[in-house]
Amino acid sequence: MKTCTSRHSHEKQAMPALTDRLRRQSHKITGPRAAILEVLRAHPHPLTNKEIFSGLPKGQCDLATIYRSMHLLEKMGMVKRFDFGDGAARFELMKEGDDGHHHHLVCTKCSGVVEIEECFPEKIEVEIAAKNGFKSVTHKLEFFGICPDCQR
Repeated sequence: MKTCTSRHSHEKQAMPALTDRLRRQSHKITGPRAAILEVLRAHPHPLTNKEIFSGLPKGQCDLATIYRSMHLLEKMGMVKRFDFGDGAARFELMKEGDDGHHHHLVCTKCSGVVEIEECFPEKIEVEIAAKNGFKSVTHKLEFFGICPDCQR
């Protein structure tokens, strides 16, 4: 195993930098979008649309607005979508230029998430690609188990 060489970082992004990214792509900074970005800034791990909704002040926006906003932010590359196999998409804020390549260890009882720094050697990707006639192979990997708290 190797350490992921992505530029993924949990350093809190400044709100002006986030709103600037929206403006540069000709999107308005609406109250709901700003509130959604604030919730995402506050959490280092991926959140579902419902978790984002519950993190917003009451009446800030409806769930449909969150779904639309997350679709837009994903299309713009501001968030990355993760699937932990439970049918709920999760979203994590990405810094500009971050490819978002990293992995997670997910508790199957409490849904807690731990970010994993280790990654598979590029050699494995190259061998799999060559063996199957593929080019530009990458991977997405999530691990599942029971966290120490849930084991008690």
